Amino acid sequence: MKHPIYSVKAFEQTGTYSLRIRFNDGLVRTIDFEPILNGELFGPLKAPSVFARVVIDQEIHTLVWPSGADFDPAVLHDWPEHEAAYIKAASERWSHPTALA
Repeated sequence: MKHPIYSVKAFEQTGTYSLRIRFNDGLVRTIDFEPILNGELFGPLKAPSVFARVVIDQEIHTLVWPSGADFDPAVLHDWPEHEAAYIKAASERWSHPTALA
């Protein structure tokens, strides 16, 4: 079975940390990213001015931020299937720095 390949075609910011995203298959999904904005990669996006600097990467056709944060387009497309795991990671792993040995 072939896995579909998704790409982000367009987006608009609908809230401080929310984006409405349109995919190549016509699906439109609104995602609130606020619950996952923790850790080294996603934490800087808590600054609304940084979050708002999101763009579509023209090579891989997904959302990227200046901090280097990005998502696989398939994860964004199927967000309801991935959201709980990302929120759990944000609250557990990403919120607590690993102790140095």
